[in-house]
Amino acid sequence: MANTAARAPSTAPASERLSLPTKLAFGAGDLGPAIATIIASFFQLFFLTTIAGLPPGLAGTILLIVKIWDAINDPIIGWMTDRTNTRWGRRRPWLLFGAAPFGLLFFLQWVVPPLGDIGMFIYYLVIALLFDTAFTIVNVPYTALTPELTRDYDERTALNSFRFAFSIGGSIVGGILHQVIVGMFPGDPQTGYLVSGAVVGTLIALPFLWCFAGTRERYEPEPDAAEIGLLDQIRYVFSNRPFLFVVGIYMFSWLAVQVTSAVLTFFIVFWLGSVPQFPVTVLGLSFRQAADIIPLMLFAVQGSALVFLFIWSAVSRRIGKKAVYMVGSLIWIGVQSFLFFLQPEQIGLAIILGVVAGAGIATAYLIPWSMMPDVIELDELETGQRREGMFYGFMVLLQKLGLALGLFLVGQALQVSGFNQDLAAGQQPAAALTAIRLMIGPVPTVILICGMVLTAFYPITKQKHEEILAQLAAKKAAP
Repeated sequence: MANTAARAPSTAPASERLSLPTKLAFGAGDLGPAIATIIASFFQLFFLTTIAGLPPGLAGTILLIVKIWDAINDPIIGWMTDRTNTRWGRRRPWLLFGAAPFGLLFFLQWVVPPLGDIGMFIYYLVIALLFDTAFTIVNVPYTALTPELTRDYDERTALNSFRFAFSIGGSIVGGILHQVIVGMFPGDPQTGYLVSGAVVGTLIALPFLWCFAGTRERYEPEPDAAEIGLLDQIRYVFSNRPFLFVVGIYMFSWLAVQVTSAVLTFFIVFWLGSVPQFPVTVLGLSFRQAADIIPLMLFAVQGSALVFLFIWSAVSRRIGKKAVYMVGSLIWIGVQSFLFFLQPEQIGLAIILGVVAGAGIATAYLIPWSMMPDVIELDELETGQRREGMFYGFMVLLQKLGLALGLFLVGQALQVSGFNQDLAAGQQPAAALTAIRLMIGPVPTVILICGMVLTAFYPITKQKHEEILAQLAAKKAAP
């Protein structure tokens, strides 16, 4: 892809509206990453330890090493997309050419090679590094596409609503589809994960082609714009104080999501399934084993989050983004705290708590990303530059860093507490069960409190944002 001078959004009217097909095509672009992320969140550590047979410490270390590489490639890809120039635009070509590698490398993560611990460690590390790169190649340009499609403030909000509707919907479909496919091979989970990887790998690549074909970027060259190097771009991005608040809020929110997601499968299988109560009927549904509860729990959490995404969006117009995040976090903290005290026979209550948790988790999807346009407008006012690729690159980095840290923390907690992947539910040591309960209750609670503290001091209010827009308009109108 050729490089060119910095580009700026077009001078199209701010009231520019987008068609429903365009919004749908844009929203579809988050379907693949959402499906891949939900499966990795809930099942990757479980797969590496109980299916592939890696020690939990090694499995968690793989994902931590990958994030060191991620810290390098996310801002670089964002910077490169800012400088890309093709007849298809500067973001969309990355979706077209990155879709197939993204799907293929997702599949290769679920292969169990006939190697020892060290050989499998190297295999999964290499594949994880390559998949992370492919994820960046499609996801960073996609997230940075929002301001390229329209400058209209309300249309950008609408685009994010479509995006997260597809994202949460993809999470529901991905989590349930994976479990259904694996469940078709009750005596051979390795084959189940392999087949699921092949099916899902194909599924997650196709929406990017829809997004590429159904959207059109609207920007014009700014031939007089000065070239700014990568290191200077990074320095400018992190000198934006409100951006530091946003990345902190998002980091804590997403870390809480990922710690909970990573340990939830262990919580269901080894804690709720730790007493001989199966088969059991809960809420009118029959479950042969504890693992059968996982799809219902995923649907409870993500289905609730999907509904509350639109509720919180409407509420935020009345009480503001900060207040919505605070209320959602309090609900979420209440659920996480209660989960620590949940007993194995309280499966029905666990599912109900999952529904309530979704109301809080929805704010982690909605609020930090809705703050990003405010940050970018402030950066444009202060520097005269548009660096969506850089800003969104760091946001995608934090999303994946939260996933990796969550898996690493859970992996290390299991390793230290004596978790044994060869033991069934009801046979794990008491220390391992306590670690699982701590990771699903008190640990996410502390993380969420940190996010609430940052939110309380986030400096861009609605009034402040209106002032920023007014100053930008005056600056552009000046001769």
